[in-house]
Amino acid sequence: MKRFLRIVVLSLLVVMVISAVFIFKPAHFQVTEAQERPGTKYWQLSTGSKIAYTLARGQGKRKPFPIIYLHGGPGAGITNKEVETLGKLSEDGYDVYLYDQIGCGLSGRLDNIKEYSPQRHKNDLAEIIKNINAEKVILAGQSWGSILALSYLAENPDKVEKLIITAPGNIQPVRKEPGNIAAPDSIHLRSHYIDKRYELIAKNIRARAIIYAAKNLNKKLAGDKEADALLTYLTTELNRSMVCDTANAVIAEGTEGFYSHYMTLKQLNTIKDPRSALKNIHIPVLIMKGECDIQP
Repeated sequence: MKRFLRIVVLSLLVVMVISAVFIFKPAHFQVTEAQERPGTKYWQLSTGSKIAYTLARGQGKRKPFPIIYLHGGPGAGITNKEVETLGKLSEDGYDVYLYDQIGCGLSGRLDNIKEYSPQRHKNDLAEIIKNINAEKVILAGQSWGSILALSYLAENPDKVEKLIITAPGNIQPVRKEPGNIAAPDSIHLRSHYIDKRYELIAKNIRARAIIYAAKNLNKKLAGDKEADALLTYLTTELNRSMVCDTANAVIAEGTEGFYSHYMTLKQLNTIKDPRSALKNIHIPVLIMKGECDIQP
């Protein structure tokens, strides 16, 4: 009996050691890293955030109000494709600002990951608008960026001239009732279960541990470089599930910020419901959503 117990204990120790190796040994993901593009500049905000941005100056007859693009994620960062595409709006006279929100892309990282929050992002946005001396701005929000835009708009209606929303994120707090409304047959929405990120995470003990430590313990099990590479790896898979033809999916450019992503998502429930304020705001709004967008 004692011999059997020794074998059991020894086996458990072996399993624990092997598990510890997989959990604590840094992982390497074959992904690209974000590169500083020509013209990249930085704001050092009073919030403590170091923010990287690209400015496409308006050409010809200048428009009075600049466009500020708010990327998705949270923590997705600005891609070269976005700079190339949205920068063309400068040809119509608009100054176009594209910036990496704190914790992603070329912007700074925070030592205390609990500081990544919707409020921090909103404070940064307010400071940016103040820094560029804009009387009003046109906000263009992608996915999470639309949540940020609406939260800012609700509190600062006099600062927003127009609003553009693409692949809109859910207004917080989420109301589930609209999700039960069936889309017309002419719109071929895809099931969100096509997203294979969770399968990839389930197969990687280190990835599961990094995510768990951040979400449940507010701790960094991995450094920013490794964690950001993990999110980049997962984002490439996410991109495959957001197009009708996976052959057209783009490879993530390495602009992702892991801790900004998970900690901001964790605190979405801290966003004040903007609905009552938005009902009394009357500005032009353009909403666009892709047919193969996986978001419900």
